[in-house]
Order: sequence, then structure tokens, then C-alpha cells
Amino acid sequence: MEKRKLGNSDLHITRVGLGAWAIGGAWRWGWGHQEDKDSIAAIRRAVELGVNWIDTAAVYGLGHSEEVVGAAIKDMPANDRPYVFTKCGLCWDDRDNESREAYSCLKAPSVRKEAENSLKRLGTDAIDLYQIHWPNPNGDIEEAWTEMAKLKEEGKVRWIGVSNHTVKQMERLTKIAPVTSLQPPYNFINRTIETDILPYCQKNGIGTIVYSPMASGLLTGKMTPERIASLPDDDWRKQDYNYTEPQLSRNLKIVDAMRSIAEKRGVPAAQVAIAWVLKNPAVTAAIVGMRRPSQAEETVGAAGFALSDDEVESLNQVQNA
Repeated sequence: MEKRKLGNSDLHITRVGLGAWAIGGAWRWGWGHQEDKDSIAAIRRAVELGVNWIDTAAVYGLGHSEEVVGAAIKDMPANDRPYVFTKCGLCWDDRDNESREAYSCLKAPSVRKEAENSLKRLGTDAIDLYQIHWPNPNGDIEEAWTEMAKLKEEGKVRWIGVSNHTVKQMERLTKIAPVTSLQPPYNFINRTIETDILPYCQKNGIGTIVYSPMASGLLTGKMTPERIASLPDDDWRKQDYNYTEPQLSRNLKIVDAMRSIAEKRGVPAAQVAIAWVLKNPAVTAAIVGMRRPSQAEETVGAAGFALSDDEVESLNQVQNA
């Protein structure tokens, strides 16, 4: 599978990586119930297919996603073990599972504690890429970044990056230490980063690993109004703007157009959505959620699938209609 260098790092990553948000299981911002055995099988199948990195976060499942990732890679030979990227800045209180709430904190002691806890859950000596999850509180991002640079100097993390940051925020951080990568949302129905963020990253050698290339499953070609209505109540998508009317009907017309291209090319519709993201030269790689081995098999092929300019234009016409 094709690999690309991630920003200023020595990491060469496959163009598709495994996103581990959903494998955190049920929690306030979860995707409903998830069996750990399915998650572990999905991770191992993705690695078998060539994927060489996993993106998770401490807050996914309130620590559970990292634990599952750690279990999945524990017995892998060193040469086969994927890079592991995780994030800090969202913590949770010590109450029981049903009532725990996540909160933002970017104070230096908290960032260090989060890193140490992530290392334990992942069962590794160093985090390959450590990222600020959200720039909240905005006034504390410099403090967090300074501490992350110290963690890098100590060898506890190899490279440091950010997620969901603006150009101005990245400019503030580069005064302290280089930003290896940015993780922003990007897909055919959410293209806001094309205006300034992607050009800035491309100009300044900042890698971009975009999340939600399939719009949280909406662009897979499998979502219908009936299926969305039947999603469990603890699936956050039931309240998402793109999954509710009137936006849903407009989005499903785009899905139909992607499905048409997929049928002509003999690939799953999900690969069309991912390939559209990867066609942008400023995008280093895409994070793709995989909850079962079958999802890995369905989506990994997007790394080697390219859309033609005419196909892209046909999608643009549907969006602009």
C-alpha cells in the first residue's frame, strides 16, 4: 500500500489508517454497543491488509478504546506492529461509568498525566504521534504544547500534532515547537478546510490526516432514512445535522451519485467517498473507522483507488444542483 511521509516526522504512513473512535463502545459520544472481539479482529485484519497506523484518543470510551488497541497489538511482532496515534485534552471524572462526564483540560500536569495513562493502556513505551484533541480552552494551548514538546524530548512521544485547530492557533504553537500534523474533519459534504487550512498545511509542511471521510458512515452507501431511524439512542449520529432533515435528503442524493460511480467501477461506495478525500494533494492520509473485519476489507482498497476528474465533476454537479 502506498505510504506518504507525515509532515516533518520520520513516519511514512499508509494513505488509509484505522480510526478507533467507535471501538470505544457505548458512552455519551459513542456509536452504540461494540464487541471488543470484533474490534480486535478489525484491527488485526486491517494490519494484515497493509494499514500501518491507528488513530485513537484517551476519551474514546473513556479509556476503553486505547485498552482495546493495546490488546490488539500486544502480541504482534515488532515489524508488523502499526504506529499508534492518540490524543489529549479531554478528561473525565472518577464517577461510575453511567454518570461520568468528559471535560476539557490543557494544563501541563493534566497533559503529562494523560500521556502516562495512555502509555499504560496502550502497553507501549512511546506514543508515535501525540495530539491536542481540541483547542479548548483556547488560552491554554501554548501550555499544553510546551508540555508535549517536553514529552517528546523525554522520548515518551515521538512526534506531536494537533486536531481541530485553526491556522491562527497553529501559528501560535509553531513559535514553541514545530507542528507535525493536523487532524481536521474533511469529506465531500464538509469542505470548509479547503479555504485556508489545507493550503496552510501544504505550504508549511504540516501533515494532514483527515477524519470522517465517509461523514461518519453517511457516505458509505448503506444509510437510508429507515436505518438511521433505527440507530440506537446512544448513537450520537441520531442528533447530527447531516443525519436529520432537511439536510439528510440532500446528502442522500450525493450518496446516490457516489453509489452510481461505485457500481460502474466495481468498488464499494465507501471507497468512492474516501478516494475523493485522498485526491486532494494536501491530504496525507484519511482516518477510516473500522468496527469489524468486513469493514476493513471494504474500505482499505480506497488507498489504491483513484477517481477521474470527470467523476469528481459529476459529483460537484449533484452538490451544486
